[in-house]
Amino acid sequence: MESVLSQVSVWSYAFAAVVHAIFGLYLAVAWKKGRRGALLIAAAAGGALWAGANWAFSVSGWGWLFQLANFFDVLRLAAWFGFLVALLSQSSADSKIDELPRWPAPGALAVVALAAGGVFCFSLGVPLYGTPMRTWAATSLMSSVFGLVLLELFYRAVPERYRWGIKPLTLALGSLFAFDVYLYADMLLFSRIDPVTWSVRGFAHTLTIPLLAVSASRNPDWTLRVSLSRHVVFHSTALAGSGLYLLVIAGAGYYMRYFGGEWGEALQLALLFSGILFLCVLVVSGAFRARLRVLLAKHFFAYRYDYRKEWLSVTQALSVAGDGLSLGESVVKALADLVESPGGGVWLCDLNGIYGQQARLNMPDYGVREQADSEFCRFLLEREWVVNLQEMRSGLSSGAGLPMPVWASELSDMWLIVPLISSGVLVGFVILLTPRTPVDVNWEVLDLLKMAGRQAAGYITRMQAAEALIEARKFDAFNRMSAFVVHDLKNLVAQLSLMLRNAERHKDNPEFQADMLETVKHVETRMRGLMAQLMEKTPINQRRPVQIGGVVEHVLQSKRLFKPSPRLLGVLPDLAVLAHAERLERILGHIVQNALDATPEHGSVSVGLSQEGKFACITVRDSGSGMSAAFIREQLFKPFQTTKASGMGVGAYEAQQYVNELGGSLTVQSEVGVGSRFEIRLPLAAQPQNAGNEALAE
Repeated sequence: MESVLSQVSVWSYAFAAVVHAIFGLYLAVAWKKGRRGALLIAAAAGGALWAGANWAFSVSGWGWLFQLANFFDVLRLAAWFGFLVALLSQSSADSKIDELPRWPAPGALAVVALAAGGVFCFSLGVPLYGTPMRTWAATSLMSSVFGLVLLELFYRAVPERYRWGIKPLTLALGSLFAFDVYLYADMLLFSRIDPVTWSVRGFAHTLTIPLLAVSASRNPDWTLRVSLSRHVVFHSTALAGSGLYLLVIAGAGYYMRYFGGEWGEALQLALLFSGILFLCVLVVSGAFRARLRVLLAKHFFAYRYDYRKEWLSVTQALSVAGDGLSLGESVVKALADLVESPGGGVWLCDLNGIYGQQARLNMPDYGVREQADSEFCRFLLEREWVVNLQEMRSGLSSGAGLPMPVWASELSDMWLIVPLISSGVLVGFVILLTPRTPVDVNWEVLDLLKMAGRQAAGYITRMQAAEALIEARKFDAFNRMSAFVVHDLKNLVAQLSLMLRNAERHKDNPEFQADMLETVKHVETRMRGLMAQLMEKTPINQRRPVQIGGVVEHVLQSKRLFKPSPRLLGVLPDLAVLAHAERLERILGHIVQNALDATPEHGSVSVGLSQEGKFACITVRDSGSGMSAAFIREQLFKPFQTTKASGMGVGAYEAQQYVNELGGSLTVQSEVGVGSRFEIRLPLAAQPQNAGNEALAE
């Protein structure tokens, strides 16, 4: 039995020393130089030293360590008395007692002195009261009783409205002093130290630390930032409860095995299995965890919510839709998780001014619809209230004149309606289902839901604006492509018109007939390409090495019937660029056509191709009317800016955009009445290939 008690005392005081040291270290880190904080740290440090000395004595058996532990116990007691006296003096300003007694401070000093004297007498073997042990027991018992009296005086001196913050402290110190009263009373009566009581004293004192931590978290003026993590409290409570539950199950199983006879072992195994299975059911139960969170929030923290954590959770849920959830479903989940609701739905306004269910989570599709101009929607917008449907249905809330929709009274599983308001507009509302556990909907819950609802409304508004912008950009892209297609069709029509005019004079000429067939074939190919682009059946930005000389030849061939006919300057070198052959031919054709349109029949238009370093240079010169510097700078490359009656003003714009996409440049030199010079510079392909005619043929 003695060996068992020795092992118990070793673990008991080791555990007490570690917990007291951690608590004292945390308080020291958070200390803000206050007297009460210093005394609280001293009490924790004294407890760590006292428990450490007792642990060392339990391991080694050296008597001087036991005497040292007793002196540390007196120091710990002095720190607790000083802490209570400091709190008592602070609370006197708010106390209803006119004048607090003056004896607590000198009385505490006297009692500590007596306790220290009793320890000296026991250590030196001086029998002031019977035996040295009885002397020590009497003074220690007196100090423990004085601690209870001082604690009772402090509790009564604190106004009732402030007792919530010191109740855990009162319970912790009261339990601590009461345990010591039992220990020293037994020692005084029987002149011996009860080994069982002494062995578990470390465990008993350690159990008061969580209560002290709770009180410290409720009184931030004791230290700078003592706080308990809700996550840690939740899991620690769950772990401690699970351990206690398993101990009870193990004890009951041992009882069954001991007294169950032949069935004892079977009953023990069955009980253990069923107990563990039931514990697993509780652990995975959302309703049980919700009830535990609500219980801890009510009794451990000043506020129900950790607002920093909730804000981050809501922001994360709305910013990144996870688990395959849409933004609407994420909004429902974010709001539902705040109040332990299993789900709900979000109602948004459509183009017809009707709020309909756009997303839902664990909620049936009720088909509920509400007019935007209804009294209910106007009430939500004007009051910004979170409506508790259950209270209104039960008559606990009058609703302050709220016009209840018919569907709200018929669907009993609907619980809360949270308005989604952004910039003075009712974007929608969220309906939450009845929670897993009863939740007290107080001002804190309502304010948090309002805040989260406003944030969700902002996200939904931005999503709707983004969708509208994407739709507008799609129409803009389609309209821009249509403008380019119409521009190409205009050029093709110009070629056909020119061919028809010349046919009246040259229709019997075999060469003209061959040119006419070639032109018609070219127009037909181009029109098929335009139709394919409109139908999005072929990519128009696919790049591949293109023999640029073939592109120039193709453009000159298509424009040969115009007056003046464009001519080639020099010879065409073997150069290739990365581009889409058909689109490159189109933009070069635009520039040549513009030169032809600006040049009279007796003028000249020429096209040249050369290499300058790693670039291919295409030069188009004309002797036409020319352009002013202001026109080039302000209008030439802007869409829908043109000086031609039949022009659209997109040819030069498309040419510059595509050349820039290819990593090249388009420059213009012009003089009014003299002519213009366009120069296109395109980077050469790394490995030129003879792909010009083949690319154009496709």
